[in-house]
Amino acid sequence: LVDAEGWMSVFTHLLLIVMLNAIPSIAKAAARPLMRTKVPGPASQALLGHLDKYGGNGGAVKFFCDIEKSEGNYLVDADGNKFLDAFAHIASLPLGYNHPKVMEAAATPRWQRASTHRCALGMMPPADVVEHTEVLMSISPPGMDCVQTMLCGSSANENAFKAAIMAYRGKQRVAEGKLPADFTQEELETCMVNEAPGSPDLSILSFDGGFHGRTLGCITTTHSKSIHKIDVPTFPWPTAPFPSLKYPLADHAAENAQEEERCLAAVAEIIDSRKASRVGEVAAVIVEPIQSEGGDNHASKEFFNRLREITKERGVALIVDEVQTGIVTSGHMWAHEAWDLPDPPDFVTFSKKAQVGGYYYKRDFQPNLPYRIFNTWMGDPAKLMHLEVILKTIKEDGLMAETRKAGQALIEGLHSIVSEHPGTLSAARGAGTLCALDVSSGELRDRIVQRTLDLGCLIGACGPRSIRFRPPITFKAEDAELAVSILAQAVDEVMAEEL
Repeated sequence: LVDAEGWMSVFTHLLLIVMLNAIPSIAKAAARPLMRTKVPGPASQALLGHLDKYGGNGGAVKFFCDIEKSEGNYLVDADGNKFLDAFAHIASLPLGYNHPKVMEAAATPRWQRASTHRCALGMMPPADVVEHTEVLMSISPPGMDCVQTMLCGSSANENAFKAAIMAYRGKQRVAEGKLPADFTQEELETCMVNEAPGSPDLSILSFDGGFHGRTLGCITTTHSKSIHKIDVPTFPWPTAPFPSLKYPLADHAAENAQEEERCLAAVAEIIDSRKASRVGEVAAVIVEPIQSEGGDNHASKEFFNRLREITKERGVALIVDEVQTGIVTSGHMWAHEAWDLPDPPDFVTFSKKAQVGGYYYKRDFQPNLPYRIFNTWMGDPAKLMHLEVILKTIKEDGLMAETRKAGQALIEGLHSIVSEHPGTLSAARGAGTLCALDVSSGELRDRIVQRTLDLGCLIGACGPRSIRFRPPITFKAEDAELAVSILAQAVDEVMAEEL
């Protein structure tokens, strides 16, 4: 017989087993959207009313976040709505919200000193700046010798433009028997009044549909939405067509190859004609691995390999803009690694998930004098510490493999939704978790995105009629499956209203 104490021990043991078995189910139930209001809710609307008194922070605010209550891949807003975040603050949030490893590092004296003593890195950096630089170089793209940190994606691209053009002018002087920085007095004087020869007639070639930022050089190379550019003076720089691929890719291989060849021929013709006329000679070409803001437009690895050949043959720098595609989210550390280029790009720009802007470059493009690439901060040591934690977490938690699994689940789910709505949805595509599909119209797309938000999943719009996913790299396959199911419900509901 078992006495009362024995029965109590058995009962306690059984209860513990039940509780342990229930933990995964409880955790799974907790990690789901919880919607209390439509979005924006009354609290966000009230805050927006106050913010509008002071300019509205650009005028595009949708709702307000409660960062303290947000956790993991879930964002909580000011009204207590809890979303599965598959957009990650426009692709800039790498490890989700309040990640314990980030929060632990942020509480250290080292991080606090970097946050409260922001040094002028180009003149008097802290002693550990070399350590930070080595962290950056530990993930340098193949063929990159050097790195320069900046403040954001626009400043990364803008300064890469300058470095490319300076190197181009240096090569021109060497061809004339001079030193790269052997400036004439006329050049020194005319540059001060924005005239040639000191301000040379050189250009950066970009692609239709591209987005590279909003500073003056970057906005010149941006061609995604007219609202970004209207009323802003730009440089007379050339634009080449970017391939418009047909999907499914396997069914349109010949047509897509012809389309890519058409675009490559245009690039070569623009560079050659401008060099022959000596009007707006092309010093560099900038391209995104995936045209994100422009509609998640893809091209084949053969296209990018041939683009590298064209630029190399003509002595033109190739700048790969990895601001939105860099840091694991494509299934590679850098999306352009999937191209298997025999000869690497000359520059690779980064920001967003890296938490700090900047660019990698080949040593041939090292500025030949101080202060030619310069600003007060030239980056942010605290953000470099943040990146150090991100990279450590990627390795320790196997986030590269998890991103590939999540990407596979996501693209399979999008293909399934497209097959269920063939007249409305099309062109499911992606690399890693950088996935997208098209909707039959921009108006319908916007309604689907909003309905998905109201159902508890945050996704993004891009291009004229595309929906894109830009989740954190902590996104798991089950998160992707949940996001797809919410999108599917949103599509069903919106389509039912059309009947």
